[in-house]
Amino acid sequence: MSNPYALVAITKHGVELARDLHGKLHGSDLYYMSKFARGDEADKGIELFEGSVRLILPDLFARYTGIILIISLGAVVRMIAPILQDKKTDPGVVVIDDRGQHAISVLSGHLGGANELTRHIAELIGATPVITTASDVQKTIPVDLFGRQFGWEIESFDRATPVSAAVVNEEPVVVVQESGERNWWQYDKPLPDHIRRVTTEEAMATAGSWNAALVITHRLLTAEEERTLLANGVLYRPQTIVLGIGCNRGTPQEEIEAVVVQTLAELNLSIKSVRNVATIDLKKDEQGLLALCAKYGWELVTYTPTELNEIEIPSPSETVFKYTGAYGVSEPASMRSAGASELLLEKKKSGNVTLSIALVPGGGADE
Repeated sequence: MSNPYALVAITKHGVELARDLHGKLHGSDLYYMSKFARGDEADKGIELFEGSVRLILPDLFARYTGIILIISLGAVVRMIAPILQDKKTDPGVVVIDDRGQHAISVLSGHLGGANELTRHIAELIGATPVITTASDVQKTIPVDLFGRQFGWEIESFDRATPVSAAVVNEEPVVVVQESGERNWWQYDKPLPDHIRRVTTEEAMATAGSWNAALVITHRLLTAEEERTLLANGVLYRPQTIVLGIGCNRGTPQEEIEAVVVQTLAELNLSIKSVRNVATIDLKKDEQGLLALCAKYGWELVTYTPTELNEIEIPSPSETVFKYTGAYGVSEPASMRSAGASELLLEKKKSGNVTLSIALVPGGGADE
């Protein structure tokens, strides 16, 4: 099954509700007991099963990101308990009562998306959403989802639970942000007093006055910063680094990658914060670049010579213009893609590769 959601019912009323919801919930597969067959299941792609629903749950857990069960909450808890693993891998589970009055987020509310799915289902069937996650109820920072809408990646997850506890218990918390989108506070109320935005220097200097830290940076932390900020902190990697790359035709992926990895390490930059690679459109089919982007999941963005020449760069080259029609490749490509007015790394030539790096400016308001 390629759809993300499995919808399961085991009662007469539940099947009626499930068939209705199946038609409204995009990306759902429907399962119910064969004794409730209507005869149109094959045409509608509905799966029938015999025996206890408990027997099909392990397979559903392995194949779907969200499971909606029109079954009593107590029964669901008992059935799923033996197959639970952890919050990073378990699918989101939503329970709906037999009359469709309540949609309840049961499992993996944040990482598994059950809270969001619960709200969506409630809207579709006119039910009351029941969500008990403390950060959602209090309208504060959900530590395990922080920045997900911007593509931020959590690098250090070990302290997520105690940091979450500090946030919801209104203990002193600092948000240390060096890069990334600034408009992450999206509630219709001011940032709570117990959460402060600070610089890295301020956080280090006042380490005894806060209990937990949320650190957002593209930079590799020093050993001292790791000890101080991550003792009870979570580290997020915003997608803010753009690699401008030029290379000779036929340059292998391994050579390009070696230059990228070495340069990022020299500049104390995290490879997890690379957003994309940018280059001239003459290189849109360059196999080494395509292979590099495929390996790391990066987008390859290309520009015409005219588009590159619109960007003012530190060192325009007549030689590059002679062969490409652009006065530079790596520098203007990285700046244009990042929307930056300056370079973090102007230009580094190594073998067949030329590399420039630009940083995406922080987006959004600072309120």
